[in-house]
Amino acid sequence: MVEQKVTSQISPEEEVRGLIERSRIAQQQIEGYDQAQVDALIRAMVWSVAKPGIAEEIAQFAVDETQLGNYDGKYLKIQRKTRATLMDIIDDKSVGVLEEDSERALVKIAKPMGVIGALAPSTNPEATPVIKAIHAIKGRNSIIIAPHPRAKLTNKKICDYMRAALEKMGAPADLVIAIEVPSLDTTNELMKQCDRVLATGGGAMVTAAYSSGTPALGVGVGNAVITVDETADLDDAAEKIRMSKTLDLAASCSADNSVLLVDKIYDDMLQKLKDQGGYLVTADEKAELQTTLWDDEGHLNTAIVAQPASKIAAMAGFDLPSGTQFLMVAEKGWGAQFPFSGEKLSVVMTVYRARDIDHAIELTNNIQSYQGQGHSCGIYSNSDENIMKLAYATKTSRVMVNQPQAASNSGNLWNGMRQTFSLGCGSWGGNGTNNNISWRDLINETWVSKPLAQSKELASDEVLFGDVMKKLG
Repeated sequence: MVEQKVTSQISPEEEVRGLIERSRIAQQQIEGYDQAQVDALIRAMVWSVAKPGIAEEIAQFAVDETQLGNYDGKYLKIQRKTRATLMDIIDDKSVGVLEEDSERALVKIAKPMGVIGALAPSTNPEATPVIKAIHAIKGRNSIIIAPHPRAKLTNKKICDYMRAALEKMGAPADLVIAIEVPSLDTTNELMKQCDRVLATGGGAMVTAAYSSGTPALGVGVGNAVITVDETADLDDAAEKIRMSKTLDLAASCSADNSVLLVDKIYDDMLQKLKDQGGYLVTADEKAELQTTLWDDEGHLNTAIVAQPASKIAAMAGFDLPSGTQFLMVAEKGWGAQFPFSGEKLSVVMTVYRARDIDHAIELTNNIQSYQGQGHSCGIYSNSDENIMKLAYATKTSRVMVNQPQAASNSGNLWNGMRQTFSLGCGSWGGNGTNNNISWRDLINETWVSKPLAQSKELASDEVLFGDVMKKLG
């Protein structure tokens, strides 16, 4: 008689419960760390993945595994973006007293949240785990990272480097844990059992994060709309639009999806975009491109995401001139009947002709009412009046001025935005925050309130209500 082996397989709920237990034990070990100890950990984590030799290895590994984006873009993110994020937060005080407000007699004290459950997308698998992890540990939390299945090996490699670095610094490796065999059930369990969800991914996953029952920070759909007005430096604008649109082959949700050119500079700017490697498709090619990018129900074809222009054109059945880096599609409408007005996650950019800045604002709001409301828009302009008019009139969390959108929304050395890969879109995008999410969003704060030296006196009705009393009677 042959003895049969019984294979025991634990449920996703049990698997995640075990990971949470390990993570919580590790977090409790650093809860009493001082600022210098915490900062030493995050320095070690970034160095472990961004140092010469390792950054190159990770960038190539990510391209090979995901088949998304390109080496140059991923190398920039793992080698430069992680350093910039570290530099952005290293001098922040995240332990002990954060603020003292003597006028209100308030003291704010930082406290860790516990175990952060983080989701990492396949489009940015090289730097997202690092940036989320150092923000979590800056707040004396631990983190469990659930990757997209397409990037699970990249995620494990990066987490293993960070874990080894933590151990060498005398801290528990389990401050960073990778889910090595990701599944929808496992990710859902992580979101249910952790203390705070930090979700970056597709719309369905972000919605699931908000529905998990755990406090969640999610991001909205990107569909950046960029205006170029008649006061802009056109050469500078064209170069930066090309940089933004082609960075990592438009894997970023901040890549320019639509560019609005005001009438006075339309022809000149279109030519300058062509000079930068843009190709304006014909009407017939546009039709072929549309059926290649979307199915009959409007779902984006994932095979075109973060791919070279030549590959996308070949899939659509037409050839491109040598040197083409991105595709341009002329459009007038917006909404589901005009899919090119939406997010494309590819080196395909929609071009609109606007009469003036007011028309550009109207187009921006119409386009983003379809997709991307709350995320971001940009403008190339030397008119403060036009810049502020756009900022006041659009439902957006970020306005990038004279900057490459994809490289600037999430913070860069040339601006003051917080360095992150998690961009809150406010209520416009169905999110709980507008922030560039950082460690400050991953802590609890205790407010200590002492009596004022002198109590405030309630103002008189005349001071509080003034003319309102006369009008209302």
